[in-house]
Formats: sequence, structure tokens, C-alpha cells
Amino acid sequence: MSDKRTWDVIIVGGGIVGAATLYKLQSRFRDLDILLLEKEKGLADHQTGNNSGVIHSGIYYKPGSFKATNCVSGRRELVAFAKEHKVAHDICGKLIVATAEEELPRLDKIYNTGVSNGIEGMRKVTAAEIKEIEPFCDGIAGVHVGCTGIIDFRGATNTMARVATGINPRSAVHLGEKVTGTTQEGGTSTITTDKATYTARYVIFCGGLQSDRLARADGAKVKEQIVGFRGDYYDLTEQGKHKVKHLIYPVPDPRFPFLGVHFTRMTDGSIECGPNAVFTFKREGYGKTDFDLKDTVDALTYGGTWKLFFGNMKYGLDEYRRAFSKKLFLKTLQRLIPSLTMDDIKPGRAGVRAMLLGQDGAMVDDFRIERLGAHIHVLNAPSPAATAALAIGGQIVDMAVEQLGIGAAVKA
Repeated sequence: MSDKRTWDVIIVGGGIVGAATLYKLQSRFRDLDILLLEKEKGLADHQTGNNSGVIHSGIYYKPGSFKATNCVSGRRELVAFAKEHKVAHDICGKLIVATAEEELPRLDKIYNTGVSNGIEGMRKVTAAEIKEIEPFCDGIAGVHVGCTGIIDFRGATNTMARVATGINPRSAVHLGEKVTGTTQEGGTSTITTDKATYTARYVIFCGGLQSDRLARADGAKVKEQIVGFRGDYYDLTEQGKHKVKHLIYPVPDPRFPFLGVHFTRMTDGSIECGPNAVFTFKREGYGKTDFDLKDTVDALTYGGTWKLFFGNMKYGLDEYRRAFSKKLFLKTLQRLIPSLTMDDIKPGRAGVRAMLLGQDGAMVDDFRIERLGAHIHVLNAPSPAATAALAIGGQIVDMAVEQLGIGAAVKA
């Protein structure tokens, strides 16, 4: 099928970054006809809908980085949006807890980073104060971050799309359409899906786990590659739920690229524990034995993957053991809450994170957005991208205006 209209903008990808870009662009240019294409039957079906549901404060990220600035401003925007549009959320605060003396310098560094990033509602707490906030948690010192919260990210994503298409009824969201080809010629872009062909003046790609493939198919020279890491969660059972009241995080180990296993109270009242981080043999696979031949071959024939493996061998093996051992997972959780028992936890869901990995085995740490002709590609948007989505969307809109001249084509 061929759609004979020429859209002003097509957005590829219906995670929260794609939906936030749609919302920010439509809010700024109400007359733009925008089409969002999503290959799944619903929005937010991958990273957005399977993350920990945390509204991150911005306390961990290098001052001045896109992660830091966008997380802080995006968090404030997200909370305001959630309040205005009745998206389920709760600014419940979180504890970062040190359980050993050697973690104290790292805890101080995290606190100082938070000060540099302008994080509000933050304070150091003693062992006694930890017990006042979380009676079952053991720690020698901590940082309480009052502005951290929880949110229904699926709900936020769907609400952004709904509000945007409510501004201009000619705009649309098409679900269940996978992009199979893109071209740029004579000032017009053609997007082919498995159901139709569309033309547009501009295209914005927010492809998440498929961002590198979409960019290469569009002609971009991307040296790095997306490698997926699955994170498994456990849930606290009814008998164990009373042991966690808010969010509890360990002090992260700087040798490894993840924040460590933590406790999260979700908006539905459940308590999740996790995630771990293991290499996945399928980019969009959420089961422990999920496998995709192309994804596996792409990852294991890429030199950066092996450099990452060899550089983090012990960590990786420990993560795999925990993925298949409830006892080992529990042991990790007991560092923060020693009284947890096997009967307090049960297997939960899983998520997959897209990490843009360099040829040297180093993960690209910051957000990365690049232009290719009349197209913009979000190449790297790891955590805290969901929290920062509205800020990232605003940045994309600014880029589209400044570099593509998108505003000149619109009766604003």
C-alpha cells in the first residue's frame, strides 16, 4: 500500500523517546503533520515498558554531560507532565546505601556529583537514619535522594502520544508496522514498512535496540554496535513486601557499567528486586533461553563484544550464575536487607538494555544524536533516557529547527 500524503515528519520508534519527540514537536509546531511508526502492537513494548520504572534524579552522571543535564531537566518536566495528565507516579525518594568501609569514598563522590548537578532534596544519612527510613536495611552510611520517584512509563508514553495527536488530528500513530527501508532523494524521504510506503520531509529515528541497524540501513557510518544486556528481576512476595518501603540502591562499583541490584517499589504497590545484567542472545528477548541467530552472530563477530567480555570476565560470570540461581540472587539482595529469605522472593519479569559498544569494548556512556541529511538518528539513549525523554525530545526538536530548518516549513 502507498500512502499518497507527504508527511511533514515521520518518527520511527514508539518508545518513550519517540513519543516524547512527537509530543514536543507537535506542541511547538501545532500545524505539523507527524506520523509515528512502531513495529509492535503497542507503544513502549521494549526498553521503556520493561525498565525499573524509576524517575532518576541525575545524581550519578558526569557533570556537564548530556546525561546529567537532560536527566535533571527531563525529570522535572516528566514530573510536571505526570501531574498535569494524571500519569501514575510517586516521588517517594530513594536511599543509596554503603555496606562496607571501602564504599564510603565512592558514596561521597556520588553525593558531590549530585551537588554539582544541582540535585534538590539530597542529604547524607547515618546508619541510624537509614533504619528510620528503611527499618530492614543494614548500612553504615547513605545518601537520601528525595526527588527520586517511580512512574508508569508505559502510561507516560501512551499519554504523550495521545496528547500530541490531540493537538493536530491529522497526525497519527501507526502500530504494527516495521520499517524495512529508507531513502532520501530530491528533498523527500521515503520510508517503507512491511505494510505501506510513506513520504516525508524529515525523518527522526528513535529505534532503541535497533538504532544502529536503522542508521546503517539509512547510510550512516556507525562504527559502534548495539549489544543487548538482559536484566532479570525478582518480586517480593506478600510476606516479604513489608521489608521495603521506598527505593534502595547499593553504592555502584565504578569498574562495572551498571548500578547494581536494587529494590524498587512500583506504582502498583509491588516491590521488584534487580536487575542483574547478562549478555542476551536476542536483542528483544526477555526469556533466559531466548535466541536469535542474526543478533547472536552480529554480537559475537564484533570485536568490541569480546573486549568487553575479557575486561569484565569475573563480573560477567557472576551475573550469569545469579541469572540461573535464586540462592545467589538472594545472597546479593541480603547485602542490603539481611533478613530476606528464599520465601520472600519469587521470579519476576525481565528487561533488555541497548548499550552502544565501541570497538575497544567500552560502552558509549553518554546520549548520542546525529544528523544524516534530512534525518536525525538517536544512536545511544541508555538509562536514564526514560527519565530524560522530554528533555531529549526537546533537544531533538531544537536540532531539527537549527540544522534542518524545520520551522521555516511550518505556519507556526
